[in-house]
Amino acid sequence: MLMTTKILLSAKIHRVTVTHCDLNYEGSCGIGPDLLKASGIMPCERVSVLNVSTGGRLETYVIRGKKKGEVSLNGAAARHATVGDKVIIVAYSLVPENEIAKHKARIVMVDGKNRVISRHTNSPLD
Repeated sequence: MLMTTKILLSAKIHRVTVTHCDLNYEGSCGIGPDLLKASGIMPCERVSVLNVSTGGRLETYVIRGKKKGEVSLNGAAARHATVGDKVIIVAYSLVPENEIAKHKARIVMVDGKNRVISRHTNSPLD
């Protein structure tokens, strides 16, 4: 029997502010250790970055930022935002159909200085 899977949201960091852009750095999205821990997003994980300020979207991978609250776009990704832009960072996972009922996406809300103000989970069946 063929097991089907769905691509579901696994984590979202909502409306963080871009703190740094570096066109000449290795391409990626740097995320501070506090935001990684709160969201469960991991270094090397593929993410989409949705720019609320411009409407642009890009896909890249994550590197561990050094500073709390850091959100940097590097390499080619740096062309998609400027410091101060609001972005939403989302990660997805493949979830087998028989696991969907147990799946919970981590949602992280931040303030204007990228400090975590709340966390909650969403289920696709809620």
